[in-house]
Amino acid sequence: MVLYHGSNVVVRTLAIRPLVRALDFGRAFYLTSSEEQAVKWAKTSALRRGEGLPTVSIFEVDAGRFDALPVLKFSGPTAEWLRYVSKNRNQCMDDSNADVVIGPVANDNTMPVLNLYFKGAYTEEEALRRLLPQRLRDQFAFKTERSLGCLKFVEAREVS
Repeated sequence: MVLYHGSNVVVRTLAIRPLVRALDFGRAFYLTSSEEQAVKWAKTSALRRGEGLPTVSIFEVDAGRFDALPVLKFSGPTAEWLRYVSKNRNQCMDDSNADVVIGPVANDNTMPVLNLYFKGAYTEEEALRRLLPQRLRDQFAFKTERSLGCLKFVEAREVS
């Protein structure tokens, strides 16, 4: 499996860095199977940081090692996914034992719905009803050093 990471720099050395903002799956090294999504993240990262160049780093996953890891996978925008994202976005500690979390990414189109859910304006059912028609890309959150050991840097490409 090939996964992509969008940033404002080439990422060869993997690390799980402290959070600077609340993310869907908490503290982790994030990748996606969508090169298009990684390109968007790279452009956003370079713009937000005001330095570097939009760059997509490409990784291969060692399937043998990956398959041995505890993985929490959300098949789509489900009630469980919504609760998990809500917990992490509200900076509550992730209590799962998963080394990797896989599921939909909350993007610019979904954040208004999620924010209204977080504030209590939408019920869980209403938020999910509004999220289901959206085409959500995936994200892979590698949450432990052990999980990072499954990734091998292949190459990086600047994107425009």
